[in-house]
Amino acid sequence: MQVLRTPNDRFAGLDGYAFAPHYSQVTDATTGQTLRIHHIDEGPRTAAPILLLHGEPSWSYLYRNFVGPLADAGHRVIAPDLIGFGKSDKPADRADYSFERHVEWMSDWLTGLDLTNITLFCQDWGGLIGLRLVAKFPDRFARLVIANTGLPTGTGSSPGFDQWLKISQTIPNFPVGNIVNMGSSRELSSAEIAAYDAPFPDETYKEGARQFPMLVPVTPEHASVAENIAAWKILEAFPRPVLTTFSDNDPVTKGGEVAIQARFPGAAGQPHVIVPGGHFLQEDSPERLTRLILDFIAS
Repeated sequence: MQVLRTPNDRFAGLDGYAFAPHYSQVTDATTGQTLRIHHIDEGPRTAAPILLLHGEPSWSYLYRNFVGPLADAGHRVIAPDLIGFGKSDKPADRADYSFERHVEWMSDWLTGLDLTNITLFCQDWGGLIGLRLVAKFPDRFARLVIANTGLPTGTGSSPGFDQWLKISQTIPNFPVGNIVNMGSSRELSSAEIAAYDAPFPDETYKEGARQFPMLVPVTPEHASVAENIAAWKILEAFPRPVLTTFSDNDPVTKGGEVAIQARFPGAAGQPHVIVPGGHFLQEDSPERLTRLILDFIAS
C-alpha cells in the first residue's frame, strides 16, 4: 500500500485553525503497515471527551468553531481526521479504501487512546463509521448526537445522494473546498475554501475522497450491508440518550432523522431539533450546535 502524507507547510496559517496537532499510529491488518492518524485534543485531559467525527470530503477543520466553546465549558474535545483526509495519512490507491478498513482503523485509534464516557457528535461518514464504533464498543459511549447521517443497510438512497455519487465519479478535478462550500447554506470565504483544499496538494491525494461515495451501502450488493445490519441489532438496544440535530437544507439526508429516532430507544422523549443549514451544518450553525451539545450533556 502506497501511503501519501501531506506536507506540514500546507497547513500553515489556516483561517481559524491554530490547534496543536496530535498523532497516533494504527496498523493495517491486511498489509501490516503503519498509518498515522491526526486529531485535535483540546480542554482538560481528565474530563469526559466529546468526540467530533467528520465525513467526506471535509476534515477536522469542519469543527474549528466547536472546539473553543466546548473546551471552554470544561470538556475534553477530540476531533480526528479520518484516514485519507486532513493531516492523516492517505493511501494512494482507491482499492485500499473500504468501509470495514475504516472501521478497523478508527477502532484501533479509539482503543489506543482508551476513550470512555464519550459524547459523540457525528455527521456524514462520521456517522457511518461512528455508529459502527458505537455498536462495537457500546460501553465507551455515554450519549450520541447524530446529524445529517445514518447507517445504510442496502435499502436505497436519496435523489440528492444519487446526484452526489454521479458528480463525485465523473468530475475531472475534485474541488474539495468548493464541494464543502456548495454543501453549506452560507457562502464560505476564500480562506475557508482554501483550508478545505489544504490536505490535498494534487489529485493523487484525493483517492479516499473519490472512493467514499462508492462505499455507502445503498444496495443489497454493496459490501458492509451485513455488517451494518448486525450493528443495528446492537444499536437498537443501545440504552443511552440519543439526540438528532439534522439540518433543514440537506438533500442528501433529509428526513433521515425519523428512522434514527424510531430505532434508538434512547431517542424517545429527547428534544430533537432541525437546525438551519446545508449538508455541512457545522459551517452554518456552529453556535446553535455547540449549545445543543452542552445542554444535552448537562441534561
